[in-house]
Amino acid sequence: MEPENAKQRIQQLVDELNRHNHLYYVLSSPAISDFEYDKLLKELEQLEQQFPSLVDPYSPTQRVGSDLTGEFVQVKHKYQMLSLANTYSPEELTDFDARVRKVIDSGLEYVCELKYDGVAIGITYRNGVLAQAVTRGDGTVGDDVTANVRTIKSIPIKLHGDDFPAEFEIRGEIVMPRNVFDSINKQREVDGDAPFANPRNAASGTLKLLDPTVVASRKLDCYLYYVLGENLPYESHYQNLFKAREWGFKVPDTIHLATSINKVLDFINDWETKRHSLLFDTDGVVVKVNSLKQQKALGFTAKTPRWAIAYKYKAEQAATELLSIDFQVGRTGAITPVANLMPVQLAGTTVKRASLHNADQIALLDIRVGDMVLVEKGGEIIPKIVGVDTSKRPQEAIPFEFITVCPECGAALVRPEGEAKHYCPNDTGCPPQIKGRIEHFISRKALNIDGLGEETVELLYSKGLIHDVADLYTLSKEQLLELDRFAQKSADNAIASIKKSLEIPFPRVLFGIGIRYVGETTAKKLAQHFESLEAIMNATTDDLLAVDEVGERIAASIKEFFSIPKNRDIVSRLREFGLQLQVDKSQFEALSTKLDGMNVVISGSFSSISREELKELIAKHGGNNQSAVSGNTTMLVAGDKIGPAKLDKARKLGVRIVSEEEFFKLIQ
Repeated sequence: MEPENAKQRIQQLVDELNRHNHLYYVLSSPAISDFEYDKLLKELEQLEQQFPSLVDPYSPTQRVGSDLTGEFVQVKHKYQMLSLANTYSPEELTDFDARVRKVIDSGLEYVCELKYDGVAIGITYRNGVLAQAVTRGDGTVGDDVTANVRTIKSIPIKLHGDDFPAEFEIRGEIVMPRNVFDSINKQREVDGDAPFANPRNAASGTLKLLDPTVVASRKLDCYLYYVLGENLPYESHYQNLFKAREWGFKVPDTIHLATSINKVLDFINDWETKRHSLLFDTDGVVVKVNSLKQQKALGFTAKTPRWAIAYKYKAEQAATELLSIDFQVGRTGAITPVANLMPVQLAGTTVKRASLHNADQIALLDIRVGDMVLVEKGGEIIPKIVGVDTSKRPQEAIPFEFITVCPECGAALVRPEGEAKHYCPNDTGCPPQIKGRIEHFISRKALNIDGLGEETVELLYSKGLIHDVADLYTLSKEQLLELDRFAQKSADNAIASIKKSLEIPFPRVLFGIGIRYVGETTAKKLAQHFESLEAIMNATTDDLLAVDEVGERIAASIKEFFSIPKNRDIVSRLREFGLQLQVDKSQFEALSTKLDGMNVVISGSFSSISREELKELIAKHGGNNQSAVSGNTTMLVAGDKIGPAKLDKARKLGVRIVSEEEFFKLIQ
């Protein structure tokens, strides 16, 4: 390759890989599989080796991917937390063994550990007590998530016995068990929230929540795999792990000591299928030199230890016949094609359906009904089609044409410029959109109407009892009792919950109405700016664009929504039923100036108030909420189970620390 072409390709790869790093580590929303990512990374590494003068300082090869956020105190790792070199090839594993043996000539043992698909964590213990827990971050600095980690029941707060070092660090992987993941996603669907893509994303997102009580409810688990520090019990990694188990740590039974690389490969082959029977996800095997002295002799590269490597299993794939393609219509009218497959076993489950994403994806793969397709399950909720075996294509198979009309209502589909999805524009007459908006309206973050779930909405709609969200307020107990799903108590509860929703504040009502692109935060900003739904309905585009976070796409969506007579009629009826369609100004009015100019951080849990309510109080008394303690922090409000790192930092910086009770006395 010519240098000019190499320069262009290197920049493309750097930009693409950095984008995927951000999606994976910061947003916990990966767009490609690990295999695809590693393939791109290897290409970049090879080009940089060939053209060292073209190495970009921002290249992902020059750093470890980061999961840092601005919401936690950042802590420097005592021992750098590097990533692992990885491979999908047995031959490269043999090459790794050969490199190790050039330095270590005898007594070589390997420890084989399953590679847990979760979130890496380093936990420090002092005098047998959990002192601090820090995420991997960029390998040098990570987020202090001690308060959240303390909620994970498999992580001991105080160790057993008395033969542990005065201070040491133990590293592991925080995971979400599959059964917990399934349960959470079911509840998120009921609440109208987007489901998590996979258990790893769910674990990552949970660990970054600011409320430890919510973290505790997610039932995270943790498997420990590496002990670091001075005066460790043994010079053997394997023995130290089992000693850690005696101290109370959850060290997996699957760890295996191998005396040769062939026995390592036997372990890898043995677990390729067996791993699907585990309660958590694993995507490979980590191989480590057992002796700590040998580890020290082998040392490190700039970003990886030379004494360890990760062998990663390729994403599970299976070939099967594409029987047909269905089209699903979402709440916003988005059309999603779904492949119906000849049932096939994949990653321990029977797969009958797979995602096709959009028209571009279908065209790119040239998928045709009757094709033998390659289905992959790489941790996503629903498998995806990644290829077609054209050699087995039936002669009668014809190119697939994406639908042009809505499969539910027959309206002509539209595809907005710059978007990959097609949409049904008939949002007031398309049944799935109507039912989807009702489900969104009653969800927890909107009107929070208990006793009415997805199946009940379907039943009420099919019986003609509701046609839009306003019809919910016409329902009677007698109508509900005629349905199979309701008895006296459940009908009473549903009607009471509908009545109680009349007290829900205007910002949540605005969010619940379901204007495309208007999420929770945007709804709050619109409500605070305009103060009433009437003002929003009559606002010009320029008026809307004046609101923080409202761009042209959101403004156009709002204008389009209220240009439809049916939507304006629904709003009129909601007003008649008594919903809150204007702000209660007391929500935004200042209560005092007692915290004027103060930058306030809250940490821990509080007995008499939620964290969100406490933040609102701080703002109403003139204070500024900060997420992390820094040099310009004025005060730290310390609740129960406050993170020790945040407390220590506040003391070192001379920040005023007050309890929950002292804070309330201060603002009275």
